[in-house]
Amino acid sequence: MPSLSVADVKPGSKIIKDVVTPFGGVLFAKGKVILPRDMEILQAFMIELVEIEGSDAEHKTTDSNKGSAKTTSTKAAAIVKDRNSTPLHDEYDKMLALIKKSYRSVTAVTLPIYELRSQLEALVIHIKDYHVLKFVPRMLNEQDYNYHNAVLSALTSYKIAQWCNYPQKDWMQAAIAGLLHDIGNAKVDPSLLHKAEPLSSGEKEEMRMHTTYGYQFLRNVTAINEGVRLAALQHHEKIDGSGYPLRLEGSQIHFYAKIVAVADIYHAMTRARAYRKAESPYLVLEQILKESFGKLDPVIVQTFIQKTTELYTGTKIRLSDGRKGEIIFTDRSNPTRPMVQVEGGKIVNLAMERELNIQEIIS
Repeated sequence: MPSLSVADVKPGSKIIKDVVTPFGGVLFAKGKVILPRDMEILQAFMIELVEIEGSDAEHKTTDSNKGSAKTTSTKAAAIVKDRNSTPLHDEYDKMLALIKKSYRSVTAVTLPIYELRSQLEALVIHIKDYHVLKFVPRMLNEQDYNYHNAVLSALTSYKIAQWCNYPQKDWMQAAIAGLLHDIGNAKVDPSLLHKAEPLSSGEKEEMRMHTTYGYQFLRNVTAINEGVRLAALQHHEKIDGSGYPLRLEGSQIHFYAKIVAVADIYHAMTRARAYRKAESPYLVLEQILKESFGKLDPVIVQTFIQKTTELYTGTKIRLSDGRKGEIIFTDRSNPTRPMVQVEGGKIVNLAMERELNIQEIIS
């Protein structure tokens, strides 16, 4: 069957056979016409050959290559078994590749907002399968933290806008705000973003400039609304006026920024960074609840906690003392401290045993 090296594929070419990722998911379906942005995605997934309509190239496979392909297929199958391969994950990976490309080029070229929005729309089609506390991306590494934070914040911001009963027209805008809220980090010295040691006062000030840089990047992008721009500028503002960069208060902060602030804090704290380990999602929810007193919008926080925790009766977990179990009851007045049945049948009431917490959600 005719195949072509990815390096030789041209935008406008038509795929005649599904392009499959190493994880077993369909990256591009048969019949798709390759767009310029798709080249980056193919390279990100280390795809070497694509079967293109009208190609004269012949892909000759030796017995050795067949054996190698069989081994690769077996490894891929193992990965699929260990990590869910779903349409949500497939679209997530495409979104990740595109936002990574956008970060790397935003200082030199115009942000590809139409492509970003198109891929985000493809991603949120699967929003019903996205569970905030439970979803784990397939490819996680520390260097890609900012890109994962962008995509996860987009999904979570969409959910929050939906849960808080904002008009439907705001759901996607909130998601775009989540996707682009940290775009200003593209102008920050990369060594600061990944520094393991505490930042100096001067370095902290430079890091804080990402909000201003982000607004400046988005100011001239015509296909987004002002709320998205303001979310980039204001997502570190606090309702008591103690935030930055402008020390705004309450109603001065755009509600997209208030939504994104909650999503950003949750994903920042539950992901490993160079200077600290990932924290338990339930402990993070408790810390966000504390932040709601004078810092974060209390209605958004309470809605976020109630909605994220109501889905998990029967969820298998690991406690901070190492015991495994499953959630059997969640008290709506204390949603971050459910009752858990551990191995052996014992019931642990986390509302009473405050020294324990849910350290990890297993499945």
